Amino acid sequence: MSHNTFGHLFRVTTWGESHGPAIGAVVDGCPPGIGLEEADIQAYLDKRKPGQSRFTTQRQEADAVKILSGVFPDASGKQVTTGTPIALEIQNTDQRSKDYGDIKESYRPGHADFSYDAKYGIRDYRGGGRSSARETASRVAAGAVARRIIPGVKIRGALIQIGQIKIDRANWNWDEVNNNPFFSPDATAAGHWADYLDKIRKSGSSVGAIIEVVAEGVPAGWGAPLYGKLDQDLASAMMSINAVKGVEIGAGMGAAELTGEQNADEIRIGNDGAPDFLSNNAGGVLGGISTGQPVVCRFAVKPTSSILASRRTIDRQGHETEIITKGRHDPCVGIRAVPVGEAMMAIVLADHFLRHRGQIGV
Repeated sequence: MSHNTFGHLFRVTTWGESHGPAIGAVVDGCPPGIGLEEADIQAYLDKRKPGQSRFTTQRQEADAVKILSGVFPDASGKQVTTGTPIALEIQNTDQRSKDYGDIKESYRPGHADFSYDAKYGIRDYRGGGRSSARETASRVAAGAVARRIIPGVKIRGALIQIGQIKIDRANWNWDEVNNNPFFSPDATAAGHWADYLDKIRKSGSSVGAIIEVVAEGVPAGWGAPLYGKLDQDLASAMMSINAVKGVEIGAGMGAAELTGEQNADEIRIGNDGAPDFLSNNAGGVLGGISTGQPVVCRFAVKPTSSILASRRTIDRQGHETEIITKGRHDPCVGIRAVPVGEAMMAIVLADHFLRHRGQIGV
């Protein structure tokens, strides 16, 4: 199976399946001499790992990362990157493959079962194999490495909508994001989501969500026109996350409702003599190149396809049937997608930082 690598100068290859012995990533292109300990990675994996609240899958995985290569103690004894590939491994310890025995011959509607089988003639029905959200732990680990390359950049994500219930942007508080199980910047919305998701979870159904990721401290000049656009790579990165069905930068789809006067981000000179944009409909990217404003990206995650309601489908032999998916699943997979979106933002920015430095020399 090809196409498991993302990036140009900073390249990430993920490997492993949901119910295999382990998953992981190989990070290539990381410059040497950067401090990197397992604890630097673990903090981000702990944000994504399952079983932390009743609103996510109850699969219990420690998601403990091991660095297998690419680091070595420097003269002071501090562990730093060597410039060689960094191999990361995360053991799978709580698989329940028997939960999927009843569906090995049937295709789950909304899942990649049919398309995988149509392409390869074989599929790992245990949790979806490579199409499982379990794969995203590898991305989060790689994203933690990427953050070490761009220490001046602050990347934060938040859940801004579950189902039809949106946050009130007037209540936005980044400090609130880590105070609730939804990564919500709006405490009031988090309360509404709790009641709503309890009903969804108890009914055996699921619901979608929208995540917003913001990168502050990105200097002007990263990216390139046409085929190396920063926003182009961000869209590709976010769309590559399992279950994502829509991506937008800045005003995104809402830009279609604006006039030219409303959409144009006017510029003045700030007190520090630097350009001061009066709005950020562009999401920090113009012509594929960063402007120095916060880079803003949002993506929509579909409802978890594994639900307890009976759904019509077909089996591998072409017979019509019905299916109920058992097992432990997120009623809203978008919740744990927040640290995944942050990781993909970091991976793209690290890659563009190295590409910019390679072309411009600074």
